[in-house]
Amino acid sequence: MRLALGLAKKAEGLTNPNPAVGAVVVKNGRVVGSGYHKRCGLPHAEAVALRAAGASARGAALYVTLEPCNHYGRTPPCTDAIIARGITRVVAAMKDPNPITNGRSMKKLKRHGINTTIGVLEEEASGLNRPFIKFMKTKMPYVTVKIAESLDGKIATRSGDSRWITSDDSRAYVQKLRRKADAVMVGVNTIIRDDPMLLSRVAGPKQPARVIIDSRLRTPLTAKVFSSTKVSPVIIATTRLASSRKAGAFVSKGATIIFTGLKGGRVDLKDLLKRLGSMNMIDLLVEGGGELVAALLEEKLVDRLLFFMAPKIIGGRNAVTSVEGRGIGRVKDALDLGIISVKRFSKDIMIEAKVK
Repeated sequence: MRLALGLAKKAEGLTNPNPAVGAVVVKNGRVVGSGYHKRCGLPHAEAVALRAAGASARGAALYVTLEPCNHYGRTPPCTDAIIARGITRVVAAMKDPNPITNGRSMKKLKRHGINTTIGVLEEEASGLNRPFIKFMKTKMPYVTVKIAESLDGKIATRSGDSRWITSDDSRAYVQKLRRKADAVMVGVNTIIRDDPMLLSRVAGPKQPARVIIDSRLRTPLTAKVFSSTKVSPVIIATTRLASSRKAGAFVSKGATIIFTGLKGGRVDLKDLLKRLGSMNMIDLLVEGGGELVAALLEEKLVDRLLFFMAPKIIGGRNAVTSVEGRGIGRVKDALDLGIISVKRFSKDIMIEAKVK
């Protein structure tokens, strides 16, 4: 199963909205076939592994990181292939959260005389497919907030300078996060202040879409993101408070405009996440700024936070902080986080946390 999980990780972020899945065929204590699902629309991991195993699949065991599918979609049901190829044992790491499957496949295999086991390395398997699991349950993307800050919580100086707070190693890791994400989201102030491209510098078959939260369309028409709309989409989420004339100017630049509902005079973020989910964007990386992060946290829309903390003190009452908004009045009302992991880079520390 660890070998199967290692295979699945090769396609992490490349199969959305499908899960990343790996499979291994074992006979007489020897691996006779293996494979993984490379991209949505291509053969599933089980089909790849069975093809690699050939005639050796008969009487063998199949280890797979997710319960095999039992329905026709872009590809035929994997359960039918497993039965036809004479597999005698199937070990799955976890149930498929897709309600079309969700335990039905393993029951079908059992009815055909195949020995089944489920739950082997389940925690590792579910961790690999957190966006898929959430999407199946809510039809909304899994939201990761990434914050690069000094030890005193600043993401820029009083003059707005933010290059660079964290180390080269930390920033290289963020490039990998971008490659896996379906979309990178920022607030309009980040575009105005930093003018980022928001693309990944890691080679790969896809780039994330760029989503800008801009309730009044203050994004400059000269922003760098518009120079690469043929590489990946630029989506501007706005409201009826914005000028329709300016919206048309952004469309002529190659951007897509999404008009959401109004919430507190701003973009309705929950409405937006539902819209992104309907576009099969299941893994969303939020890179700031402080107002957007605060709004997402206040509305309980964040699944995971990644704090990249550099051993620096910036100071300044007017320096930009990582979480802004109105804030709380009493410490006892502070948002309580659960630490998932702590990772050390050359100079920085990354704390991975979730809202309790």
